[in-house]
Amino acid sequence: MGPAGSRTRGARGRTTRTVLAAVLVALLPLTACGVTRGDDGGENRRLRMMVPNSPGGGYDQTGRAATRVMETAELTGRFEVSNVIGASGTVAMQRLVNERGAEDLLMTMGLGVVGATYTNGSDARVSDATPIAQLIEEQEGLIVPADSPFETVEDLVEAWTADPGSVRVGGGSAPGGPDHLFPMQLADAVGVDPTQVNYIVYDGGGPLTTALLGAKIDVGTSGLGEFEGQLADGSLRVLAVSGEERLDGVDAPTLVESGIDLVFTNWRGVLAPPGIPDEVRDEHIALLEEMHATQEWKDALEANGWVDAFRTGDEFGQFLVEQDERVAATLDDLGLL
Repeated sequence: MGPAGSRTRGARGRTTRTVLAAVLVALLPLTACGVTRGDDGGENRRLRMMVPNSPGGGYDQTGRAATRVMETAELTGRFEVSNVIGASGTVAMQRLVNERGAEDLLMTMGLGVVGATYTNGSDARVSDATPIAQLIEEQEGLIVPADSPFETVEDLVEAWTADPGSVRVGGGSAPGGPDHLFPMQLADAVGVDPTQVNYIVYDGGGPLTTALLGAKIDVGTSGLGEFEGQLADGSLRVLAVSGEERLDGVDAPTLVESGIDLVFTNWRGVLAPPGIPDEVRDEHIALLEEMHATQEWKDALEANGWVDAFRTGDEFGQFLVEQDERVAATLDDLGLL
């Protein structure tokens, strides 16, 4: 009985091992599939999106709209979105460069960050990072409080030309950024010396909104998507917009309609740190291409008054080099470099 029992236990042991092996084999495709999706940037992959200004600002709105679309459409896993505030985007830009080779990090940025790196004396140039995609263009608006004495852009120009320093102009970007470049170019177009413009810097749309509502400035220059709520409830008004055509849903003329020969647009895009592998860069580009094709992103463009200006990779990289050069030349003309 002993030998027979030994044979039975041996057979049972072999049967148990066979069953366990079969279970493991069956589980392997499921496990491998999960790892592959994560490694290849699929729907389970978790990414970080850094925003270089405060909540409520243009970069914040763009970054959160993009990540929300990618999450909702299940193009990737959840994003960790963080606002890195300081020096009008320069602190975030430096952090992006410092995370060289980080494969899970993206950052929204735009014209304001390009200028801020110059005016703050930073060595972290946007053209040194890895270009992923330009997402949008956006018109600037001339925004005033509801009770402003400026009923039209002509009223503003009259007061401005009479005494340039008396008109307090606020913008959500540092010198070299869109909210600064726009009023400087506008001043030049209407005969005001740009060096005499009383320009006050605010770190993004949130603080700029507060300054307008608190009458700390006379006019704000920024993208209108950042003031949607205040424009809807009537606490802020738009005197004019800076693009070639009027914006849908905004009761304001273009500058050209108002007799001012100026068209100006801002832009925003996404960078990754320098030094990431080409295949990771291509995965990030493919992810944003998928996002760009969704109806949810088209809805976000319309809701925020953004103009679709999608370009990726090397084309976006060349654009960044050109923007670097253009901003540096403008700041040099203003004596700010």
